[in-house]
Amino acid sequence: MADALDHDWFIERITDEIDRLAWVADGADPLLPVPSCPGWAMAKLIKHTGIVHRWAAETVATRSSDRLDMRALDVGLPAKESDYAGWLTSGAEPLAGVLRAAGPDAGVWTWGSPKTAIWWARRMTHETTVHRADAEIAAGITPAIGPVAAADGIDEFLANLPTSRRPAEHLGSLPTGETLHLHATDSDGEWLIRFTEDGLDWERGHAKATAAVRAPVSLLLLFTYGRVSPGDDRLAVFGAESLLTEWQEKTAL
Repeated sequence: MADALDHDWFIERITDEIDRLAWVADGADPLLPVPSCPGWAMAKLIKHTGIVHRWAAETVATRSSDRLDMRALDVGLPAKESDYAGWLTSGAEPLAGVLRAAGPDAGVWTWGSPKTAIWWARRMTHETTVHRADAEIAAGITPAIGPVAAADGIDEFLANLPTSRRPAEHLGSLPTGETLHLHATDSDGEWLIRFTEDGLDWERGHAKATAAVRAPVSLLLLFTYGRVSPGDDRLAVFGAESLLTEWQEKTAL
């Protein structure tokens, strides 16, 4: 994580991303399909994101040492899907307030590292950013993600993969010894990902790889999350494109 991206930076980013996501949702049909989340419509995307925000807030507020049951929370979901955007926005300040009150070092359950509140601030930043991009893609808007946030989003995705529920089950089936290189064309950002017997390891830096993708870092983030396919003509792809497809299949969140 870049030193400049402190706890307060993430909190500010979360509230900004919630506002942007709510703005897109408020002007869209709740039944609008979200192609980057197959089977989802706009209302389901907003419902999911708002529940995750409230789950994160409750986890941090209670300093829970265990994973809370998301289904047991009283999230106050409106009866009308057309009201979901306002409900999403109403959860922004409670989440930000809980994170501010906790501070970055408060101990709390997480599924990654560190086991402190800043992990949640960072996680909710990128969770909301990617879902904002999902909403924009559905609405025909080209997502724009700043290079600092996008690069940190790739770092955070890679750091959490080995302990993320679904990907953790599949990482070991990626071809051992193969490598993936991501190269940002508009900022200082390169990543080398190695597939190992145990899953993967990664580092920032340049190296020749089995497959490589070059693109603006915003697109690299969306590629990493499976929102942009290897065949997208905005990406420059080198080497085994089939490995890129397999990567997206095995790491889907």
